[in-house]
Amino acid sequence: MSYGLLGASLSHSYSKEIHQAMGKYEYELFCVSPEDLPSFFRKRNFEGLNVTIPYKKDVMAFCDFIDPAAEEIGSVNTLYFKNGALFGANTDHSGFIYMVKRSGISVSGKKVLVLGSGGVSLAVKKALEDLKAREILTASRKKGRGFISYADLPKDAEIIINATPSGMFPDNTEESIIDLSLFKKCIGVFDLIYNPFVTPLLFRAGELDIPGSNGFPMLVAQATAAGELFTGADDLHCMNELLIKKLVAQKENIVLVGMPGCGKTTVGQLLAKKLDRIFVDTDDEISISDGKSAGDIIIGRGEAYFRELETRVCKELGKRNSLIIATGGGAVLKKENIRALKQNGKIIFVERPVDMLSKKGRPLSQGEKSLRELYEERLSFYKNYSDLSIKNDRLPEESALKILEFLDLL
Repeated sequence: MSYGLLGASLSHSYSKEIHQAMGKYEYELFCVSPEDLPSFFRKRNFEGLNVTIPYKKDVMAFCDFIDPAAEEIGSVNTLYFKNGALFGANTDHSGFIYMVKRSGISVSGKKVLVLGSGGVSLAVKKALEDLKAREILTASRKKGRGFISYADLPKDAEIIINATPSGMFPDNTEESIIDLSLFKKCIGVFDLIYNPFVTPLLFRAGELDIPGSNGFPMLVAQATAAGELFTGADDLHCMNELLIKKLVAQKENIVLVGMPGCGKTTVGQLLAKKLDRIFVDTDDEISISDGKSAGDIIIGRGEAYFRELETRVCKELGKRNSLIIATGGGAVLKKENIRALKQNGKIIFVERPVDMLSKKGRPLSQGEKSLRELYEERLSFYKNYSDLSIKNDRLPEESALKILEFLDLL
C-alpha cells in the first residue's frame, strides 16, 4: 500500500514529483473511472490519498469521518487513516490562502469573481470569506442557485479566479476563458491551473499589467499540508518555498531566441548537457515533419508556409516541459508562437553583433544589407518578449553560465 493521487485523468499532474521531493513516503497516481470508484474504496488499498477532479465531492460518501472544516466547505481533497478509520479533510483551503498571501495581492474588501463551481471552487469561496473579501460571485455553466451565468459576469470585479480546467494540459487552449480587457477594475488574477504555468488568462493579464499567480504555489502548499496529515509531521509546510523553487526550475523550458547564426544551438546543447535535458531545435522539428530542411522549405514553398509549420511546432513544444528549445530567428514575429513558448518556458535572447552572425545555409540572411534589416526588424521583438538578454560574443560556455545563473540552476 502507498500514498497517491486519485482522479479520472492525471496526465497534467505534478503531485507525484512534489510528494516524492518531500522524501517521506512513496507516492503513486491512481487513475480511476467513475464506475470503478466504489470498488476502489471497498478495497481501501492505500494509506492516504489526495483527490483531484472530478471526485472532491464524490469521495465524501466513502469517508468514516469528515473534518468539520471540510464538511462546511463541501468537498474533500485529502484522505488519511486514523485508528483504522478513513478521515476526509480539505487542504485546498489552506493552499489557496498560501498562494494569495504569497502573491502580495490583497482580496480583503474586494469584489471577487470565481469562475467554476466544482469542488475546488468551494474551498476557494470559504478561503475568500476568511480573507475578508467584500463580495464573492461564482460563475458556472450549470444552472443552480447561487451561481451566475457567463453571460452575466460582473465587469466591475476586482479579483478574478479561474477554478475551472479550461486551458489545462493536454487540452491547452489558445483563447482565455474570459476577455480580461472588459474588466477595467481588475487588479489581480489567480488561475488555479499549474500545467501550463502560464495559461491564456495569465498571459493576457501580463499584457494588461495585471498581477497574478498560477496554481503551483497552491498545489505545493496543499500537498505539504496533506503530507502532515499522512505522517503526523508538523514541519513539512516549511518546505513550501524550497519545493516551489526547485520544481519550477526543473519543469520550466529554457527557450532561446535570436538571429540566425547567433549561437542558439551551441549554447542550447551546452545547457542540455549541463542539465541532462533534451535539446530540440524548432527548425529541425520542422524538417522532420516536412522531410526537407528549413532553407529548402523557404526556397521551395515560401516563408509564409514555413511560418505555419513553425507555429505548429512551437505549440507542440510549448506544451512539454524540461526542454532546451532553440527557435528559428523569426519565431518571435508571431504572438501565438510566444504565447505557446511562454506557457512553460523562460525566453532568453541570445544577442550577437550582426558582423559576427553566420550566414551559411540561411536563405533569409544573405547579404549584409538584408541581414541588418532583418536584425532591426526583429530586435524589439527579441527584447520585449525575453526574460533575459545575454551577449554571446565570446565563449558560448560563458553565455550558458549566465543563463544558468539567471535561472538559479547552478
